[in-house]
Amino acid sequence: MAIRARLGGPRPSRARQDLISRMPSGGANVSQRARIEVVAAVIFNESGEFLLAQRPEGKAYAGYWEFPGGKVEPGEAAAAALNRELHEELGIEVTRAYPWLTRDFDYPHADVRLRFFRVHAWTGELHGRESQEFAWQSIHNISVAPILPANGPILRGLELPGVYGITCAGRIGREAFMDRLRDSLQKGLRLIQVREKEMPGAELIEFAREVISLARVHGARVMVNGSLEIATQAGADGLHLTAARLMAATARPACDWCAASCHDAAELERARELAMDFVVLGPIAATPSHVDSKLLGWENFSRLIRNYPLPVYALGGLRAAELEQAWLRGAHGVGLLRDAWSAARF
Repeated sequence: MAIRARLGGPRPSRARQDLISRMPSGGANVSQRARIEVVAAVIFNESGEFLLAQRPEGKAYAGYWEFPGGKVEPGEAAAAALNRELHEELGIEVTRAYPWLTRDFDYPHADVRLRFFRVHAWTGELHGRESQEFAWQSIHNISVAPILPANGPILRGLELPGVYGITCAGRIGREAFMDRLRDSLQKGLRLIQVREKEMPGAELIEFAREVISLARVHGARVMVNGSLEIATQAGADGLHLTAARLMAATARPACDWCAASCHDAAELERARELAMDFVVLGPIAATPSHVDSKLLGWENFSRLIRNYPLPVYALGGLRAAELEQAWLRGAHGVGLLRDAWSAARF
């Protein structure tokens, strides 16, 4: 059966998305059932759309839409299971895929551990080998419903781009920085953190508003590193917490998007508990601004985010050209200070 493209049409409201992406789960896993290992693929086409599959009749939650994949066999590596499942289900051979998020979800009928991969290249012609239907979707125009509830946070993560630019106006001057911001936005930068530790509150709000005004023209999202009050007054899309603020928080701040800086396992766990939307983790390598910081390196970075459920940006001494290296180690993307304002493109 050929893939059925289903593009266009109005996007459901956020409230409707919440309704179609959630249903009662198995609760606190009081039965202590063994968790089933599952791989799931976020398959992208050349237009940046991703593939959703409809569960066929005879399976649990028939008619619900999900990311293609299936169970990992005993002793089977996750990457091998991904290749096997996509061949069996879609008739394709994966040639380029990156590990991404790992999320546990308890359904009434089973407790699963979903290992998501982002698939960017394959060979063969996509077709439903189990007579299932498929639809290419855009994160800004999801036209199928209902979506299996475990995939709700995955759709949220897909709204995030691969590069997170961090401002440096205090170092190079506001006028020079705004010129570089304009250039980077034109090159494709779509996620910015306003981080200016030396700016007093009133000046920081004014600067953030200037950044936000310019970012809006390009459809970019802006986070403010500071207090919720400053982020709200500036009109930011969200708040970025320092590690200290993260560890002191007793609940997730009341804002649409919330991120945090992390350096170790304890901070990553706290970000998970507070349901942050994403985190940055580092430093990976030495930077002029943090010469005395303890470096993680790529090996420790990969170890820390194994089985982690939130998108993670690698941070510290990196360049935009190292994005794929970060993907190979499970990162969502890279956080950039200097290179965000000098990279050729994003």
